Amino acid sequence: MVSDSSTTLALIGGGNMGSAMLAGLLGGESPPYTPDRILVVEASPERAAYLTSTFGVATTTLDEAPRRAGTILIVVKPYHVAAVLAELSTNLTDDHLIISAAGAIGIAQIEETLGGKNPVVRCMPNTAASVGEGMIAISAGTHAQPADLDKVQSLMECVGRVVRVPESQLDAVTALSGSGPAYFFYLAEALIDAGVLLGLSRPLAVELVNQTAVGAGLMLREAGDDAVRLRAEVSSPGGMTIAAIRALESGAVRAAVMSAAEAARDRSVEQRSA
Repeated sequence: MVSDSSTTLALIGGGNMGSAMLAGLLGGESPPYTPDRILVVEASPERAAYLTSTFGVATTTLDEAPRRAGTILIVVKPYHVAAVLAELSTNLTDDHLIISAAGAIGIAQIEETLGGKNPVVRCMPNTAASVGEGMIAISAGTHAQPADLDKVQSLMECVGRVVRVPESQLDAVTALSGSGPAYFFYLAEALIDAGVLLGLSRPLAVELVNQTAVGAGLMLREAGDDAVRLRAEVSSPGGMTIAAIRALESGAVRAAVMSAAEAARDRSVEQRSA
């Protein structure tokens, strides 16, 4: 039996990000949600069965979701959003809170499709939400009140850290933290290959790189904006690390990273304009 609709969340989309959100919301020693307070809408029967068996959540249909949940969290690919909103809108009331994590889809497009006065909050999480360490940015729509933002922030804090930004900054946020885990995984992959090149076994290289990433990440979080100091402290004069940093600079790695973020930002803008 699903609990009262005002306290129930309907998650639309059970793909990678959807399952990451479920893992964060239902995981840990004291999970903020229980399975009876979450419904999932998933088009693939096989995927829906997996989510039910893994997380214990019930599934429902798009047209039924607004009748059974007061908060709707949309986590589907951008090209599915218009159809999802069109079907949802038939049973929405102005009291339904709509949260969109659907990539480049703008708030104005969502509000226009719904045609009502629903509070809409757009958010940009990343897949680290699955381990409760996501980075999530949220932006308010035209009809969203401070209480709506507070509710979304409280919801998203279940899976990571939350910042509030104007929607105009979400393309840049997408390029940094939304896509960011992939950049770190890419660097980790390269370092693991480097370890193998240097004669280490792959399992050993994996263990060395993965734990180094965890430790460095924690140091960065504690240091705040002091990444330059942390890097300098490891780079002794005339030592091995500074020689490695020189090689990275010679390879224009810094410029490549900045170009990658620009490319991600530009693609986000393109998807919204398409």
